[in-house]
Amino acid sequence: MSKKKNVEISNKLAEIVVLGMQEKKANEIVKLDMREVNATLSDYFIICHADNGPQVNAIAKSVEDEVYKVFGQDPWHKEGHGNGEWVLLDYVDVVVHIFKGDKRDHYRIEDLWGDAKKESYQSA
Repeated sequence: MSKKKNVEISNKLAEIVVLGMQEKKANEIVKLDMREVNATLSDYFIICHADNGPQVNAIAKSVEDEVYKVFGQDPWHKEGHGNGEWVLLDYVDVVVHIFKGDKRDHYRIEDLWGDAKKESYQSA
């Protein structure tokens, strides 16, 4: 598959992830473009937070459902499901981080990757 085709798929996957987050009213959705950042394998990190644990899990389920509807793809790897604090969904080219608000403040993922291009989205 050509690099251009791969980027188009990554872009579409990122759009679907954001849609899944918006469906469950995620807060402060941010897409970090990791393609120009050294030592990263993924094209995008998409980050958001929720007001409480059940919303964290609902957002994660919504993202998984939306991605599966469009791509027929489950995450390659996932962590944190059910704990209500933080969920990671790894789709290889797109990595999704869903935090409870205080955990997002604690881990400060956006600051760790401050050299990545950042795009913000509103909740639906």
